[in-house]
Amino acid sequence: MGEVCSEQSPRIVVTWRVCNVFMSLFFALASYVQVNDPDAGLWMVGYGVPAGLSASIGWKPQLTESLPWRRVADLHVMISSALVSMLGWKLYAAQVTLIFQQEEGREFSGLLLTIIWLLLCRHSGRAPVGMLRLSTAVAITVFPFVAWIYYYVNKELRTDWPSHCKNAI
Repeated sequence: MGEVCSEQSPRIVVTWRVCNVFMSLFFALASYVQVNDPDAGLWMVGYGVPAGLSASIGWKPQLTESLPWRRVADLHVMISSALVSMLGWKLYAAQVTLIFQQEEGREFSGLLLTIIWLLLCRHSGRAPVGMLRLSTAVAITVFPFVAWIYYYVNKELRTDWPSHCKNAI
């Protein structure tokens, strides 16, 4: 397993690992800000699991091929997919257009991000990380940080949010 990754350009390997470290930090921060949420435990696990899985890839990318890593990731993707389906249906039925203004919309987006990220990471230790996967990873890594900063700077966008969403950070 380790030989495949060593055949790649060192820049690609380092960039992939850095993306995973930053996503781990993002998911850890997302987990932390749930402390004020009424159902904090659920969301802390929802973000904490991808934080740990991403950190493990940043440390040793070949771990994606280990059975424990795959089982935990698969279980998280399965449960998150069910929740995303329910939240998505609820948003669709309510004809919500401003997703980030609704708590369910933010929950939907966060879970969808964890699903996409874990699927992107799946089997990344088996074969070289190609430019398409790496470019996608970089874009996904940058997006949540930019979005979070944007909402943090533009306080008027958060006026309708519940108090537990406004004062975590």
